[in-house]
Amino acid sequence: MIIGSGFSGAVLAHQLATKSDCTIDIWDERDHIGGNCHTERDPQTGIMVHQYGPHIFNTDKKEIWDFVNSLVEFRPYVHRVKAMSNGKVYSLPVNLHTINQLFQRSFTPDEAKAFLETLGDQSIDDPKNFEEQALRFIGKELYYAFFYGYTKKQWGCEPTELPASILKRIPVRFNYDDNYHNNIFTGIPVEGYTALIQKLIDHPCIRVSLNKKFDPAMDISGYDHVFYTGPIDAWFNFKYGRLGYRTVTFEKCYADGDFQGTAQMNYCDVETPFTRITEHKHFTNWEKHDTTIYFKEFSKESEPTDIPYYPKRLEHDKGLLLQYRAAAASLQKITFIGRLATYRYMDMHHVIGEALNYATVFLTALASQQKPPVFPNTEN
Repeated sequence: MIIGSGFSGAVLAHQLATKSDCTIDIWDERDHIGGNCHTERDPQTGIMVHQYGPHIFNTDKKEIWDFVNSLVEFRPYVHRVKAMSNGKVYSLPVNLHTINQLFQRSFTPDEAKAFLETLGDQSIDDPKNFEEQALRFIGKELYYAFFYGYTKKQWGCEPTELPASILKRIPVRFNYDDNYHNNIFTGIPVEGYTALIQKLIDHPCIRVSLNKKFDPAMDISGYDHVFYTGPIDAWFNFKYGRLGYRTVTFEKCYADGDFQGTAQMNYCDVETPFTRITEHKHFTNWEKHDTTIYFKEFSKESEPTDIPYYPKRLEHDKGLLLQYRAAAASLQKITFIGRLATYRYMDMHHVIGEALNYATVFLTALASQQKPPVFPNTEN
């Protein structure tokens, strides 16, 4: 049995069904497959909509790129994000154009590097939080223009309350490259991500049940193994407490023509209640639409009835995670896999790569009559 039909569950099902002699039941509590990567055409405009927020497939691993392209057609797509700050539009990630715009200069790359070094707060030797990390390396002008307000809205707290590790690498480029992603392979599936998920699970040995909620108290003894991709704390009925997540709500809007001229516009000012606006017709630039659909995106603390999006992973959460992982380690014939079950932020290519690798590990353990790992990852 596989609980969840997102990428973790679908890739696992595909690998196990094609590489072993088994039958697989997939349960999903939603009325569609694909999890948060679900896409479908908006009936009013005909535009392919990413129902749970934008997903741009990007990877630096050719084997993963070749794997997904062997199933469905992908077309090239470069994600170019703009930012609204103090009433002006800038280019993101912060690059040479952004720096020259903000400071009204005409720096060369070397000049911009030297200038930024003069802005950083050299009195901060060992940054203790997100804000100190930013101020140390890019200074207050860039920090308050692009990071402070957006971060406060995204995480629902002051950046001083967030660990410095969230901003491990200051996203600044000293050239005019405005491609949001660094990975060499980037694209969008022509018929959406749900078509890719469907292709993965289109096998006579795989049965899918939608609108079917799993309860760990159910009798699952009839299954040789259970792969669980839901929240790990839910499996244990939250007995140690709930792990922290941020969730997202959307305000859907329609317009004629082109609303904002780009797929994503971030709103960096703390006074603007939403974090960004995404206009989905720009994800499929090979299609032409006279009207448009766009979404204002709001971040908030995840409540019990909300869909969890971003694991907060604060110190309290990490302590709970250790308890849940210890409890899971003693279970038999159970695997916890995917971003919710392992409580990590993972991009699509990370999820797919991990599921491909774990399927091999699982089948090898099965063949040698060894207990497969309960988790695909060893780090917490």
